[in-house]
Amino acid sequence: MHTVTVVGSDASTLVERLVSELSTGGSVATVSSLPVAPAPGFEDAIGYTATGAGVSVGISPDGWTAHNDGDDRSVSETLDELAPDYDYCLLAGVSEESLPTIVVDAEHAGEPIASVEDPNDCSLAPLIDAIHATEPHETLESLVERVKRSPRADRAGAIATFTGRVRAKDDSDDSPTERLEFEAYEDVAADRMRTISAELEDRDGVHAVCLHHRTGVIERGEDIVFVVVLAGHREEAFRTVEDGINRLKDEVPLFKKEVTTDEEFWVHERSHAQ
Repeated sequence: MHTVTVVGSDASTLVERLVSELSTGGSVATVSSLPVAPAPGFEDAIGYTATGAGVSVGISPDGWTAHNDGDDRSVSETLDELAPDYDYCLLAGVSEESLPTIVVDAEHAGEPIASVEDPNDCSLAPLIDAIHATEPHETLESLVERVKRSPRADRAGAIATFTGRVRAKDDSDDSPTERLEFEAYEDVAADRMRTISAELEDRDGVHAVCLHHRTGVIERGEDIVFVVVLAGHREEAFRTVEDGINRLKDEVPLFKKEVTTDEEFWVHERSHAQ
């Protein structure tokens, strides 16, 4: 799910225009920043009139409010919930440093993927291109749903998955890991993962393979990497999952910095020094 937040003057106008455009090629969810929580019974007022907005969620100082759902949850939790069902999520007025951002007629502390002055009269084509260039927000559930949509799903009797996560420590004497930071040669890494997936899908009995590795800062306990395989039988599924994660670690150019309670270091530099 490509996820972008739009901030600045009249961000909701630009979101509404983008919803209309993006919904012609996929499903779109929207998230709005609200000054106050809506009154009970008025939750349905949250949303966009543009054709194609599949779901609307509001955030207020009192927490999240969604249709038929009063549970408070974070931005990350909301995106995880939406990812299996939507191709795009556009957030209006939600400032979140970790998210790709489009700025409308305003100053922005980070590096936005695009800036516009007039939300009513700007060209949407470069903004759509910038959205498509962002790293998708993926979860294990969203990848499982993707392989289930394979045209060969009716021949599959197994889905096997692998999830890699940030562990606190290997041994009891180790300094606890606080976070990992991953950098990638983006085009090269993405191309290599597509090649690995295609080669694994060429195996007899393997119908679909999805590989996804997060980049940026990943905190202790969070998920890092997913491998999902749709296959005819469990033997092919398990074997392909193992080969997929091994090839991803060996062949995809990703660089990892580890930050512990005592130090921080690039793992590849320490490995070479030993």
